[in-house]
Amino acid sequence: MKIIFMGTPELSVGTLEALYDAGHEIVLAVTQPDKPKGRGGKMQYTPVKEAALTRGIPVYQPVRIRAAECIEELKKYDADVMVVIAFGQILPKEILEMTPYGCINVHASLLPKYRGAAPIQWAVIDGEEVSGVTTMQMDEGLDTGDILLKEEIVLDKKETGGSLHDKIARAGASLCVKTLEALEKGELAPEKQGESPTAYARMLDKSMGNIDWNASAVSIERLIRGLNPWPSTYTHWQDKIMKIWAAEPLEQKVSDSSAESLEEKNSGSPAELFHGKKPDTVEEAAPGTILKVTKDSFTVQTGKGLLKITELQVPGKKRMDTGAFLRGSGSSLCPGEILF
Repeated sequence: MKIIFMGTPELSVGTLEALYDAGHEIVLAVTQPDKPKGRGGKMQYTPVKEAALTRGIPVYQPVRIRAAECIEELKKYDADVMVVIAFGQILPKEILEMTPYGCINVHASLLPKYRGAAPIQWAVIDGEEVSGVTTMQMDEGLDTGDILLKEEIVLDKKETGGSLHDKIARAGASLCVKTLEALEKGELAPEKQGESPTAYARMLDKSMGNIDWNASAVSIERLIRGLNPWPSTYTHWQDKIMKIWAAEPLEQKVSDSSAESLEEKNSGSPAELFHGKKPDTVEEAAPGTILKVTKDSFTVQTGKGLLKITELQVPGKKRMDTGAFLRGSGSSLCPGEILF
């Protein structure tokens, strides 16, 4: 088939490559404009542009796809179908209906779940056990078109946003090839979507990574995994921003003897440490309080349960396991300190 491919980030590249390798004629790759990156502000190609140019595919980078001149440009290629995956702009009706087979979208969730910009990360943050990929016949709504094919992916217990991204990229590429093959043969039975059972998967931003220690240990640990590798989670320790890369929620309680040890190691008095009231158990410590430090981890009180921190990063250092941190610049970290 003659295809106009629309995509921008790394998530899109596998599908572009799979269609090319399957023998389809990709007549044009449409992607977002280049952006400056780094201190020097050097313009950087999008991942889709790099992949397209490597394969000799013409590239088009409209600032505003809805503009009349952009629509006229696309008409010149006389494509059979458009394939869209994470392009980054909303397509108008004129483009959706331009080709005989319309626009086929590869969406990174099991629609109607997780419509929106960041379905991969939100599936991890929300603790989903299964996610996947859907091919959809696009309409004018936001991820509301008819479902064509689906493929499920079971999430690992330690799944991160990054690892699920890679799984979905591979599954989406394969599913898109299957979808176009079935589409051309007339073997698809489009399925109408119902109402979404989940909240709109809104776009991520760096502020989401600021850990609220009043939340539960389970939800914080999911957030850490979901925002790994970007934008990542962080907290404040002394005068530093500490990124948290891996953690484990704990079911067991810290013993009362640990509370005594916590008071002994902290320079402040018990009243200062626990905001004026000595607790009967350590669990009455304020959320964010470091309760226990071992040779390879430290444990933090949350709004519900305890969280063991196992991998982190501080300014000027690479990611490291907590043990390496504690043997080095973190040697001054001690029970009773408050993360915020």
